[in-house]
Amino acid sequence: MDVAITRFVRHDGGGALKAFCDVLVGEHLLIKGIRVVEGRLGPFVSMPRQQNKDGRWFDSVVPMTKGMKAELSRVVLDAYRNSEVAATS
Repeated sequence: MDVAITRFVRHDGGGALKAFCDVLVGEHLLIKGIRVVEGRLGPFVSMPRQQNKDGRWFDSVVPMTKGMKAELSRVVLDAYRNSEVAATS
């Protein structure tokens, strides 16, 4: 499946949020609001989330296979790493 970044924005402020982006999957699905978050073990991809009435958060987009999740993460983290290189050049 073809996965492409349509919008990528670095967040250089303090905190764990490092970037957010929109991703086009194939020609049929646009996922808006995927985030790159700095964790204890390095950056990771966080899917868009919604908060319920109890204050708990749930992913509003869920990749249904490990392969799709890995491909989304790879594309987003590659864009993040490339944006780091561009920011330091």
